[in-house]
Amino acid sequence: MRARLNEAIQQGLRRLGYELHPYEPGPAPYEEDVRRAKLLRAERIDVVLDVGANSGQYAQRLRRAGYDRRVVSFEPLSEAFAALERATAGDPLWEARRLALGDEDGTADIHVAANSWSSSLLEMGERHLASAPDSAYTGTETVPVARLDSIWDDVVRDGERVFLKLDVQGFEMHVLSGATVHLDRVAGVQAELALTPLYEGDSPWREVVDHLEARGFELAGLEPGFEDPDSGRMLQADGVLVRPGRS
Repeated sequence: MRARLNEAIQQGLRRLGYELHPYEPGPAPYEEDVRRAKLLRAERIDVVLDVGANSGQYAQRLRRAGYDRRVVSFEPLSEAFAALERATAGDPLWEARRLALGDEDGTADIHVAANSWSSSLLEMGERHLASAPDSAYTGTETVPVARLDSIWDDVVRDGERVFLKLDVQGFEMHVLSGATVHLDRVAGVQAELALTPLYEGDSPWREVVDHLEARGFELAGLEPGFEDPDSGRMLQADGVLVRPGRS
């Protein structure tokens, strides 16, 4: 009886040009993503600058958690960028740009990791490779690089409140140094913080946090990141910093 009723409904809908499909919910958002979306709402963020987007995982997680404003994702690697472009299809508020951010405008050779997301403009350190053998470099790729100051007016609209996310594998201070003019217009920052050196010449966590605190930010959250699979020691964490009294 139920099957005949369902078929009758389907036939009626098809005559009207529609078809009914079972509801299949997507994966539930992670707790940290829900917390981040809540913070973005509280800080009245209009646009997230997703620096080091890889194939778009961060923005997709934000969307699942309920963030529905603009995202501009930056990814320099050609293969990852192709996947990022596919991910942005159908989302008019999500833009992809094939670009690395740093402290100079021009081009640079980026080291391509086997797992893609560990790729960096810096040489990988022995500690990183020992803890994640699948992150070994497999080659290099010449990519465009720009300072955030150089492209700011092209990606941020007048009056928008900006959240800057950095997933740049040790290159955090280079990106921040390329944003000296406009960092004061950033409402919040999420950055990877190296608790131990993972790349040659990377930015220690104290340097990143001290730099941002000197520019008026305060630490609003810490999230676990990359850890050594044998010892369980945390090697990298995500720090979230915002300006006090804005929410």
